[in-house]
Amino acid sequence: MEITGKIIKALELRSGTSNRTGSNWCVQEFVIETIEGQYPRRCVFEVFGEDRLKQMNIQVGEEMTVSIDVDAREYNGRWYNSLRAWKVDRNVAAPVEGGVNLGAQPQAPQPIPAPVAVPAPEVPAAGAASGDDLPF
Repeated sequence: MEITGKIIKALELRSGTSNRTGSNWCVQEFVIETIEGQYPRRCVFEVFGEDRLKQMNIQVGEEMTVSIDVDAREYNGRWYNSLRAWKVDRNVAAPVEGGVNLGAQPQAPQPIPAPVAVPAPEVPAAGAASGDDLPF
């Protein structure tokens, strides 16, 4: 799954030691705001591992496409979603809204065409007999 938007917040880095393996771990969460549609949406995703954090080097204010894996887990009878990033792409095209590329340079105004004369319809003279008796 992919989400395209702007990174608006980097949450605090969390780290610890695995009880099972004894190795160190770290994870950081980021908030991305979508740039598509009429109403922006926000989503929190996480990057797990110090090597991935350094490789991705996500900064607040960047626009990017984030590839994520969606997973859910159960804890004490409740379910929790997890959105974990595995790839980021910084080559995001300017958003298109209403068929207009918002990142494009403005174009010179086009000339307004001259008005075209349209002949008036023929109206029969008052009192002239016509094939029907409708007043219009």
